[in-house]
Parts: sequence; C-alpha cells; structure tokens
Amino acid sequence: MPDITTTPDEKTTPSTASGAAPPPPAHREEETALEPLASICTVLAVGLFVMTFIFQNFEIPSASMEKTLLIGDHVLVDRISLAPPAHWAPFVHYRDVQRGDIIVFLKPHPETPDLYLVKRCIGLPGDRIHLEHGVLYLNGVPQTEPYAGMPRDNGDPEDLYQPYRDDFPSDLQGIQDAASNNNAALWAQELPGHIVNGELVVPPGTVFAMGDNRTKSLDGRFWGFVPRENIVGRPMFVYWSFQTPADQINKTSIGDRIAFMGHILLHIFDETRWNRTLHVVR
Repeated sequence: MPDITTTPDEKTTPSTASGAAPPPPAHREEETALEPLASICTVLAVGLFVMTFIFQNFEIPSASMEKTLLIGDHVLVDRISLAPPAHWAPFVHYRDVQRGDIIVFLKPHPETPDLYLVKRCIGLPGDRIHLEHGVLYLNGVPQTEPYAGMPRDNGDPEDLYQPYRDDFPSDLQGIQDAASNNNAALWAQELPGHIVNGELVVPPGTVFAMGDNRTKSLDGRFWGFVPRENIVGRPMFVYWSFQTPADQINKTSIGDRIAFMGHILLHIFDETRWNRTLHVVR
C-alpha cells in the first residue's frame, strides 16, 4: 500500500483536508491621521456652538449687584430661554422677560461697544416707576425688595442719600447731569418725554433695569431703557467665585492682567469662595 503523507496544515485544518480553500485573512482597517483630528474638530465645534449660542461665561466686575452677585463671581448664562423663539428648535422652552429677572444685556448708549451689563429687570412696557428715598414704587405700589441696597449714612459718601438718584425721576436736572457725565447724553434728552405725572413710563419694546446695590449702580436711571433685542440671557448659577479687588476692573494693562493671573494661581485655594460654588442666581 502506498504511503500517504499528511502535512501539518492538513492535520489541523478540517477544511483543507476536505479539499476546501482556507479563508482569507481578515483585513484590518488602519486609522488615518485625519480621523482623530476630525473627531477633535467635531468636539470643538460642538463646544463652541454650545458656549456661544446656548450658554456663556461672564465674570462680575463691579459691586452694582451685591449682595446678589459679588465681584469675582463667574456665572453661566442661559442664552436660550429669553431669546426670540426659533422654528428649528420647538422643543426649547422660551419665555419673555419678567419683572424681577436678572438679565445680561448690551448697554444702550454705550461709551464702549459691546459692553455687557448684569442688572435686575424692574419694569416692563407700560409700567410706571418712581423712587422715594430709594424705595421703588411700581404702578403706585411700594415694593418690598430685601436684596436692594438703600441709601444710608455708613461713612461711605456714595451711600448717602442723593435726590437725583434716590428720588428718581423728580430731580430732572440732576439726572441729566449724571447721564451726561456717564456718556449718555441721548438719555438726558429723551428722559423728559417719558415722564408722566412724576413717574417714568416704560415704552413698548423695552424694559427698565436697575442694580440691586442701588447706591453703587450705574443703571437705567443714568442711561435709559434696555431694548428687548439687547437682552442676551440670564445668569443661572455661579460656577466659580474668586475674591477680587473692587478696583481690578480699572487695571487693564497687560502687566496688571498678568500680575492678577499670577495672584490667582498662588491663591486659588485660599481665596476662592467655595461656599458660592453652584450658587443659584435669583
């Protein structure tokens, strides 16, 4: 009987022994250098869209909203809910501005372009507004505002009673002088046309806004109404708060900014206000 030789492959591979061809080796797709770059670009594009059109970071630079918002608070602003409704996003909850809302908006009659401010909406179109010794009267009714800073004699000259500011709008000349000094000469001209029986009447398409720290707030009393289209959103919560000097807003040189960044790095743990982290803004 002739010898029958068997190769190692035939011993271990049944398909070869039966005469079938072995399966081709699996082809492995190699990742090109552009694929991870495309993934990174997609993440960046989505993040940029979210932080530009949905949420935005703002830092509070002044004391005009104390004690609601402190100098050095970093807030996340919702740019969607107060925006005009969009047909492409019917699932998003939109609403109009309400009295008491804290709003972020572009300053009307700005001395510098693209100046964002944070104030509280006090009056809506048709509302009648006046102040008596710092107390807000809305449509003839005095308002209870526990968050509002009133004029007082505490040793700070800015907090002393000032008629043009605290009895608004009775001292027209004083208001017009203050408006002109605040580079809002147009408001000084417009103001008399909006006063009826000693009260300011909010015109259509606008709101009237003031800071909570009334004695230190350059607000609607000094530059006028906020057009509805100037409102960009509302702050939701404080995500980080760092103790910041009140005069830091005036230090705009590169050297000052670098010095303060170094200060933050050195004191990020001991000068961060940890108790304000995730503080909801109301």
